[in-house]
Amino acid sequence: MKPIRFRLLIAALAVLLGTVAAQSQTADAAAPPPPPMHGHGQWGMDGHMMGFFADYLNLTEAQQTQMKTVMQKEHPAMKPLFQQSHQIDLQLHQYVEGTYDEAKVQTLATQKAQIDAQITVAQTRLHSELFQVLTPDQQGKMKDMEARHQARMTQHMQDAPPPPPEQ
Repeated sequence: MKPIRFRLLIAALAVLLGTVAAQSQTADAAAPPPPPMHGHGQWGMDGHMMGFFADYLNLTEAQQTQMKTVMQKEHPAMKPLFQQSHQIDLQLHQYVEGTYDEAKVQTLATQKAQIDAQITVAQTRLHSELFQVLTPDQQGKMKDMEARHQARMTQHMQDAPPPPPEQ
């Protein structure tokens, strides 16, 4: 379970930093932004999270610059993956509201799984690069925050009501 918690925390940091990097790129200013994901802005979070992590981890200006550089480097590879995933979600939605077609849904689900795997690889690479920017003390603080988050998630899952009985 610990690696999952760590990944979630690092993912949150990466998403936050991705937002900052995406917003700082002036070359993409003329292009329309990708559709918001779950109502949280371009990469799932807004720039406020970058400020939170910068404050919480006491990131230096140099570290923040390094992280922005890493995010800018990875953004071109990740952006189309998120866009493809979103397009597949839109296509799948038509089968929820329209006529269901098992074969087409299966094909789209397979495509989405492949894209999700690529996203996981890219995010893991990104998280590793970002984590390496942190000092050992900051890494420890990040791991502690992630452990507390995982403990809350575990408690939340234990407190969840049981699923309704099947009829």
